[in-house]
Formats: sequence, structure tokens, C-alpha cells
Amino acid sequence: MSDPAELYDAILTGNAKKAEEIAKAVLEAKVDPSEIVQKHMIPAMDEVGKRFESNEYFVPELLIAARAMKTALELITPHLVAAGVEPAGRVVIGTVQGDLHDIGKNLVASMLEGGGFQVVDLGVDVPPEKFVEAVREKGGTILALSALLTTTMTMMKTVIEALQKAGIRDATKVIIGGAPITQQYADEIGADGYSDNASAAVAVARELTS
Repeated sequence: MSDPAELYDAILTGNAKKAEEIAKAVLEAKVDPSEIVQKHMIPAMDEVGKRFESNEYFVPELLIAARAMKTALELITPHLVAAGVEPAGRVVIGTVQGDLHDIGKNLVASMLEGGGFQVVDLGVDVPPEKFVEAVREKGGTILALSALLTTTMTMMKTVIEALQKAGIRDATKVIIGGAPITQQYADEIGADGYSDNASAAVAVARELTS
């Protein structure tokens, strides 16, 4: 039988094939799926985030670690659902209307999944009404907005206004990020959180759900 602790190293080193093999083996051995995620996968992604912040890891390492985590998580998630395990929270994420950049957004989505969140990825060029619709589906949802262009970052304010108009702004925590975004801009438009990198976004999301 594979040791679930090996999953930690497979994710940390970005070995997707090994992560998949271990996940299959431990599930066949009837190891508690919640324990696999909480004790091995989330700590691995937390360590990836720490190494990124201390410049030991860079974006390529972050991406391959996230891919390894995702490969294992795809196998484990149905077992978590069957066992009735609740995620750490629900995050709807997307790049705002007019903006087609997705690398940063994809990275944040992967890191959030690795942190135990249920992620609903709406993709790129997402209109405000689509964000509103997705958030409305389940109360207590965090909305994560991404923009890479100065010309599209104003759309974040439009989305927040759309939430207000729909009467769900108070029940929705909004996190924003992307190359031109700053804490000052987040404060200006009334966002609840801001992150300038993918690993920090997980910490912000955890703070907003605690």
C-alpha cells in the first residue's frame, strides 16, 4: 500500500503521475479521503505557497505543484462528496469582462482548491450579471475577481455595484487581484480583500471565512 504521506512529496515536487498513483492506491486501501486532503494535500500546497513567498519557488514550480494537486484531487473529490465532507468555503472566480488573461486566475483557482475550497471558475471575459448569478446560487460565497489590464480593472467596481443592486453585496465577500491592482484600489472600490499573489489569496480567503 502507498503511504498517503508520499502524496505530500509528490505535490511539493510537482510529480502529477506519482500523485495520481498514490491517490488511487490510498483510496483503494480505504484511507479516509478527508484525512488525505487535510493531513497531506493542504499542508503540501501551504508549503508550496511559503516557498513561493520566500522566492524558493517561482511561477513554473507553482503551476506544476498545482497540477499534481489537481490530478490527485480529481480522484479524491467524489469520495469527499460521498462522505458528506464540507469544503473550507465556496469561491466563485473569474477574469472580468473585456479581459482575456487567465494564467493568474487559474493559478489562484488551483491554490484555493489545494487549500480545501470548492472553486467555481467562470473563465475569462465574464460579465457582471454572470458573477451575480453564480454567487446567488449559494449563500456565503466568496467572489474572486481578476484583471490584468488597467482598462478592465474598473469593471471590478461595476461587479461590486451589480452585487449591491442585486441585494447580495452584504452576504458576499469580494477579493480582487491582478497586475495593476493595489490595496489602495481595493479600498477605493470597497473590496473585502486584496492579494498580489496566488498563495496569499488562500490566506485572504481563509480569513474571510473564519
